[in-house]
Amino acid sequence: MIQIGDASYRLDDPLTLAALGFAVLVLLLLWQAARGARRAARLSEPVLQHVSHLSARVQNLSDGQERLAGGLHHVSEAQTTSQTAMLEMMERRLAEVQDRMGETLHGSARRTAHSLGQLRERLQSIDKAQANITKLSSDVLSLQDILSNKQTRGAFGEIQLREIVTKALPPDGFTLQATLTNGRRADCLIHLPNPPGPIVVDAKFPLEGYEALMQAEGKEMRARAAQAFRMSVRKHIRDISARYILEGETADGALMFLPSEAVYAELHGNFPDVVREGFDARVWIVSPTTCMATLNTMRAVLKDARMKEQAGAIRKELAALYGDVERLTSRVANLDRHFGQAARDIEDIKISADKAGKRARRLDQFDFEDLETPVATPGRVLRLGDPAE
Repeated sequence: MIQIGDASYRLDDPLTLAALGFAVLVLLLLWQAARGARRAARLSEPVLQHVSHLSARVQNLSDGQERLAGGLHHVSEAQTTSQTAMLEMMERRLAEVQDRMGETLHGSARRTAHSLGQLRERLQSIDKAQANITKLSSDVLSLQDILSNKQTRGAFGEIQLREIVTKALPPDGFTLQATLTNGRRADCLIHLPNPPGPIVVDAKFPLEGYEALMQAEGKEMRARAAQAFRMSVRKHIRDISARYILEGETADGALMFLPSEAVYAELHGNFPDVVREGFDARVWIVSPTTCMATLNTMRAVLKDARMKEQAGAIRKELAALYGDVERLTSRVANLDRHFGQAARDIEDIKISADKAGKRARRLDQFDFEDLETPVATPGRVLRLGDPAE
């Protein structure tokens, strides 16, 4: 008999035995289950730790994801802000570029308009220059027409000589188209003093020979042209020497004026024998430049001659000036002597006035004891108050 609580059970009862067996079985099962649970707990402890670790890592990953989401949101906002700022900056830059391009285009248009205006003015100047060139061409053609004639060419040389002479010499220092005693008329006669005396300047222009020489082709043609040019110049030298060098009337030499520097350079560069012949004939060849230099020298000679002519008058005026200076010196000495006498008289007057003032002060103070007794002078009556001297 088993007493369990208020109930009692018999051991020989099959139901009781079955219940006891069942209970034992249940206990065994529970013990096995508890043992398996402890074993499972022991086995699952690393898993649980790993799961806990994984949970922590999952939590960290979740937190990192949240932070990443926050960072991405911040980055997105910053990127949005940066994009907005960049867009604004780009818009400002574009606006500035547009403004600068507008200013540049406006300045370019203004400069282009100014350049076009200057180009228009230059084109107008070119048109004027073209008109002047056309006129000059016609003048050159007319000059060629003039130089093609010997008489007009001679007149051209005379006009050029007249311009040079009138600029270099005084009006009374020369005579144009002067007639000599042999009946020859010189282009210009310069009135130099003796010696050397009046000298003739005659204009010659051997243009045909020079042009033939310049246009000659080939050695033979050039030799013939050079010989013709040489003969032409020699003829001019002989004519001037025979016509314009007159003993007792003109200087012992004359000038041949070539109105062309090119002809003068060709003559002195390639025909020195002709130049020496001119020296031997006492005919000196000059160009416009050398003629001006020669005339300037002659002007100095004329000025020196006029100074010598006026030397007598200058001496006379100097003598009169010397007399005036002597009289002035004497009168200044007299004036100085008068001033000295006046200064001494003024000094005496000051002394007398000082003495008179002293006596007047003594009389005003009744200081008669200090007054000296006047000394009687024959022929003079002294009164009280009269100076002793």
